[in-house]
Parts: sequence; structure tokens; C-alpha cells
Amino acid sequence: MNPAVVVVHGGGASNISKDRKERVRQGIVKAATVGYNILKEGGSAVDAVEGAVTVLEDDPEFNAGCGSVLNENGEVEMDASIMNGKDLSAGAVSAVRCVANPIKIARLVMEKTPHCFLTDQGAAKFAAANGIPTIPGEQLVTERNKKRLENEKHEKGAQKSDYQKNLGTVGAVAVDCRGNVAYATSTGGIVNKMQGRVGDTPCIGSGGYADNDIGAISTTGHGESILKVNLARLTLFHMEQGKTLEEAADASLGYMKSKVKGVGGVILVNKAGDWAVKWTSTSMPWGAAKDGKLYSGIDLGDTSITDLP
Repeated sequence: MNPAVVVVHGGGASNISKDRKERVRQGIVKAATVGYNILKEGGSAVDAVEGAVTVLEDDPEFNAGCGSVLNENGEVEMDASIMNGKDLSAGAVSAVRCVANPIKIARLVMEKTPHCFLTDQGAAKFAAANGIPTIPGEQLVTERNKKRLENEKHEKGAQKSDYQKNLGTVGAVAVDCRGNVAYATSTGGIVNKMQGRVGDTPCIGSGGYADNDIGAISTTGHGESILKVNLARLTLFHMEQGKTLEEAADASLGYMKSKVKGVGGVILVNKAGDWAVKWTSTSMPWGAAKDGKLYSGIDLGDTSITDLP
């Protein structure tokens, strides 16, 4: 029996205001607990990462599902992907609208089509055919994100947008009792993005990767930077070369920073149940559940450990 482990992240961030920190921490803890309980009940790693990410998509504090940032037209367009390390099956969607949980559609793409990736209207048509309900787009829009779009449009005239602002993603990685690993990543993208812009999140090898022989990873950060370095697969490549999870994460995040000045973060697990969280952004809300213990943090050096109920 392998040790059941779930790790989640709530996206790289420049700084999280004090009033939001507690809500963000609660969301992370809930997602990690839900994912861990799925594993404890005999669910697969894929079930666990989908379950954890669904919790974060439904939480308006995070940039995925409800709470997604708005594009230049004030609309929500979301991207998501999921992968099973057992056989490298993967599913992804991009530019989807008017659904609560893009990660559920990504999983359906993985399991019910011969494809890996569906976009926009094709993804919408497929989702509807598989019983995924549509919701009014406004239900995904929060007041906070309306203000963020206004600020971004206002600032855009003044100076080049700060990379640190646009880092929100949610993700999860897991290893189940059968030794299978999986990842899931979901996002609303970046504030004031062009309509149809797609970042790293739905791209297998950038937004995440899972292979039982190496491990599973979910990334967050500046999407264009992550795409340019294939951050997820690059990190696992370092693990294949014999680096520890921490060393591999430091190497790939360091490369992204020096090469394209991009910041971000990663969460990692391997089949043995080792896990790691690393980031170069100011902060990254994260949580990990293993052996009945829940670890969580937001800023560097702030880790709390509690017993799981």
C-alpha cells in the first residue's frame, strides 16, 4: 500500500491582503481535506485531484471557476487540464464559458473522447452533450474582479503590467494507495487578457504533468513564461536525472526566472509519497495532507500543521 498524499495550491500571488488571508487559508484546507478523504475512501488519484480542484473552482477567493478574472471584455474564459500518471491519459479545455467547473469537462475529455484537448465552442458542445449544466456567465463574476479589471485598464495606460499581478491558478497533485499519481490545474487566466488568450494551465507539460515513473506536478505563475520553459515537464525531467523534488523545483523555477524573468510556483509528489511545494512569487497558498496530518501555508516560512479530523 502506498501512502495517500494530496497537495493543493491556490496560485502564486504578489501579496494577499490580511482580510483575505484567512478565507484563502480556509479554502486551501478544505480542498486538501476533500482530496485526502477521497483517497482514504479508496478513490483514485484522478478522483482526488478533480475533487480538490472543484472545491477551489467553487470558492470565489481563487482565480478559477467562480472568482475567475475577467478578460478585456469583462467576461470569464477558463482553462483547465488533468492527467493520469498510470497511462499518461490527459484531458484539457480552454476558453470555456458559463460552466461552474471546467476541470470536470477536462476529465470528460480525457475519459470520453479520443482527444486530449477541446476548446471554446467545441468544448461547450461536448460538455452539454455530457450533461454538464450551463450557468449564466455573471454567476462566475465577482465584484473584486470587476474592480481588478477597472484598475488594470486604468494602469495599462500608465505602465507595463506587472508580471507578479497575474499569477492566479488552482491545482492539485495526488498519489493514491495503488501508487498512481495525477494532477489537475484550473484557471481564469490573467486580468484584461485578450479574448481567446490561452495560458499554460491547459497545456500538458506546462500547466502540469503526471507519470507514475517520475511523479506529478501542478504549476502556477505567469502563463506565458511557464509555456516558454515547459515548466511542469522540465521539473520532472530534473527528477528523472536524480534530483530530489525540492532540487528539481528550485532548478526549473530558477531557470524560468533567469531565462524569461518569470515567477511562479509548483507543487510536486512522487509515487513514494514524498511531496514538495516551491515558489518564486511573493506567496503561494498551499496545503498538503498525508498520514492524517494537514500542512498549509501562504508565505515563505509560515507552515502550520494540524491533525486531520
